[in-house]
Amino acid sequence: MSVTVLPVAKNLFIHPQALVESTDIGPGTRIWAFAHVMQGARIGQRCNIGDHSFIESGAIIGNDVTVKNGVAVWDRVTVEDNVFLGPNCVLTNDLNPRTYIRKSSEALTPTLIRANATIGANATIVCGVIVGCYAFIGAGTVVIRSVRDFALVAGNPARQIGWMCICAQKLPLPVSTTSGFSSCSKCGRSFTIVNGNLHLRP
Repeated sequence: MSVTVLPVAKNLFIHPQALVESTDIGPGTRIWAFAHVMQGARIGQRCNIGDHSFIESGAIIGNDVTVKNGVAVWDRVTVEDNVFLGPNCVLTNDLNPRTYIRKSSEALTPTLIRANATIGANATIVCGVIVGCYAFIGAGTVVIRSVRDFALVAGNPARQIGWMCICAQKLPLPVSTTSGFSSCSKCGRSFTIVNGNLHLRP
């Protein structure tokens, strides 16, 4: 097995049984056994890349991201800072895959996971969507449409069943509410809804 030796000064931990071909990895990141990071993949600082993960060329992962075991992050997938990708969740990059039709990277369909979002175990994110900031995708959910900031979604196909606070507490707000105010019973943060979208109040 070939393992790329990265500069010690970058303070990386790379398990001896990981295959790491990229040198674009931030300090403090940990890459565990049997993970494969291809050349051209970008991984930020202080990330945790679990066993049997695969990070493809062209994938972009921000800072402080957790990629749990068995997750593949493909070309044209962008994962912003502080995202949690749960065990065996599925990301995609081709809406019309055929093994006999070869596509360039530019022809693939991008997906964006915004900062601080949570993707639950075994959830599937169909490419071409945006998962909003602080969104919470329940385990086993199949996301085929973009998800709003702070939205809690579940099911197949995904439907919004609530709102989630920054502290991961479900907020006492009905999904049907299009305007109003709410506070988190756990951390005390206040939110306002404008045109059906939730915003953190200063």
